Amino acid sequence: MTGQRVVVLPDKQQLAENVANRFVGRLAQLTQEGRDVHVSLTGGGMGSAVLSAAAEHGWASEIDWSLVHFWWSDERFVPRGDEQRNAGQARAAMLDRIGVPAGNVHEPASTDDGLSLDEAADAYAAELARHGADGAAWPAFDICFLGVGPDGHIASLFPDRGEVLVTDRAVLAVRESPKPPPERITFTLPVINASADIWMVVAGSDKAAALGLMLAGASPGSVPAAGAEGTSSTVVFVDEDAAADVPEDLIDPEY
Repeated sequence: MTGQRVVVLPDKQQLAENVANRFVGRLAQLTQEGRDVHVSLTGGGMGSAVLSAAAEHGWASEIDWSLVHFWWSDERFVPRGDEQRNAGQARAAMLDRIGVPAGNVHEPASTDDGLSLDEAADAYAAELARHGADGAAWPAFDICFLGVGPDGHIASLFPDRGEVLVTDRAVLAVRESPKPPPERITFTLPVINASADIWMVVAGSDKAAALGLMLAGASPGSVPAAGAEGTSSTVVFVDEDAAADVPEDLIDPEY
C-alpha cells in the first residue's frame, strides 16, 4: 500500500467521532462543488457508530443530500428486515435520519426480491454501471469505508479464496462464506480500489494481528485488507487496542 496514513484514537467512541467529523466535513466540501458524490459504506459496529455520530453532527443538516449516493461494498443475502443486513444497520444509524432521497440509496437485493444470489449480484453490477462516468462499469467512489475482520477480510473478500483475485467483474456472489451468513454479495477489489479515498475504521484488540500483517505488506490473497488502496489516499483509523502491532513510524500524528 502506498500513501497510507495510520491515525490512532484513544478508544472506540473517540474513533467514531473523529471519523464522523471528517466524513461530514468532506461531504460538505464535495457537495459544494455541485456534483454527485458517491460513498461506499460498510457494516459492523464501528461502521454504524460512525454513521450515527455523523447523523448527529451539527453540519449534517447543511449538506445537500440530494447529491450524495450511498452504496455498500458488501451485503448479506438475507431478508431485508434481518438485523444482519448492512443496509438496515446504516438506515437506522443515519440514512433514515437525514434527507437523502430514496433513489440515492443503492441497496443490493435481498432474498425478499425474488432473485437468486447470482441474479442479485448481476443486478447490483448493473446498478453500478448505470452510475459509472463515461461508460465506466462503476462510479469512482469519493469515499469508501471498510472494516477489517480479525482474519484480514474486507467487504466479503476473505483470505485464501478466489474472490479477492477477481479483476474482470464488479460484483460477485459469495457462497459458503467463512463468516455467517453464508451467502453474500461483494464488490471486487478493482471497484474498491477505484475509490479516491479509502477509510478503514478498525477497533479492538482482536484486529491488531490482522492490521499488523496488512501494514507489513502481506499478500492480498492471504490478507485481503492489504490489497485495498485508494487512488488519492488510504487512511487507517484505529483505536489504541487495534494499534498494538502498528509500527510507530507508520502512525501519522498530524493527520
